[in-house]
Amino acid sequence: MKLWNKGFEPDKLIEEFTVGNDRELDLRLARYDVEGSMAHIRMLESIGLLESEELPLLLSALEDIAISIDCGGFVIEDGVEDVHSQVELLLTRRLGDLGKKIHSGRSRNDQVLVDLKLFFRDELKNVAQKMYKLFNRLQHLSYKHKDTLMPGYTHLQVAMPSSFGLWFGAYAESLVDDMEMVAAAYKIANQNPLGSAAGYGSSFPLNRTMTTQLLGFEDLHYNVVAAQMSRGKTERAMAYAVASVASTLGKFAMDVCLFMCQNFGFITFPETLTTGSSIMPHKKNPDVFEIMRGKCNRLQSIPNEISLLTVNLPLGYHRDLQLLKDIIFPATTSLCQCLDMCDFMLQHIIIREDIIADSKYDYLFTVEDVNRLTLSGVPFREAYREVGMQVQRGEYVPTREVNHTHEGSIGNLCNDKIAEKMHKVLKKFGF
Repeated sequence: MKLWNKGFEPDKLIEEFTVGNDRELDLRLARYDVEGSMAHIRMLESIGLLESEELPLLLSALEDIAISIDCGGFVIEDGVEDVHSQVELLLTRRLGDLGKKIHSGRSRNDQVLVDLKLFFRDELKNVAQKMYKLFNRLQHLSYKHKDTLMPGYTHLQVAMPSSFGLWFGAYAESLVDDMEMVAAAYKIANQNPLGSAAGYGSSFPLNRTMTTQLLGFEDLHYNVVAAQMSRGKTERAMAYAVASVASTLGKFAMDVCLFMCQNFGFITFPETLTTGSSIMPHKKNPDVFEIMRGKCNRLQSIPNEISLLTVNLPLGYHRDLQLLKDIIFPATTSLCQCLDMCDFMLQHIIIREDIIADSKYDYLFTVEDVNRLTLSGVPFREAYREVGMQVQRGEYVPTREVNHTHEGSIGNLCNDKIAEKMHKVLKKFGF
């Protein structure tokens, strides 16, 4: 069954090429297709395109389809083009010609867009919730290890004293910036395209404000052409949000891999959370974080992939846009897996607490000693030269005292302020 059927069927080879794995991807949209259809027919009844006694029959049938979707019993049958066709087919089997009325004033174009917008909205909320869970984990570890010192590095050279509290807290605050990106994508997705039809509106007196309210959209696409132009634009916004989160996770995964190696030895995990070697019996490999790093690197290519797919398309619908689902659907799934796994692993992280006792980290304290001399009245440039010459002559002996009090120091984590920033962003999702 095809919604555009006019008495002929396309060549089988053509159908296989143009549909591809779209039926499989469409299963993730089934629940949203039912929700969109229920809002649409309520609106149709309000403007007289459905009889008052017809509406409850259609709603009841759609509710039954929704139950079968939730129970895993919904399938797109062989010969049925997509999820939209399957839903309408089930309605016509049950209600006859009445089932065919649900498409009045609607094109498959705006039907697909509504499904996608609803799906994207939920996906972004899901990502945000998992980000917030990881954020809280990092905040907890930041406070717990605020006094556990570790070396800080620039150019991968020993630089100044840092702390595990500062390290965990840095990634927590970075997630706040990423959450802003996710919230921006959510705002773009949270607009109603229903009623734009094929991109040029409908001659029916559709009440688009009503469907906007019924579907819980924040606003609607007022210009019907702009509504169709949002396909590709919404996915691109999502892709940038996904890439932003992936960048933070990927960098953290790289840190973990580095800090786990024996040359650093800053952290470790229980053996059950690592893997071994088939030849070297001593190995405890950070495979989880290596896979996470690889997945996040791939996710950062998503914006470019979507841009290349859509960059030279004129306005209006084009079948190329179908391929966006094959890019963005797996991307949000992969990102959520990485967020869950990172949170799980951090529940079991083991921190080494005596790192800077090693003499190879003596030079971490040169800046502290320069500052100490400066505070005692020695001009900074002279204090810098004095400590520098001690280092050059091999005479430098660190005091191993770190100032934890001033703003900007390693002891000032500002966790409460970072939490306030996060909560402001979360309000944009209605959390």
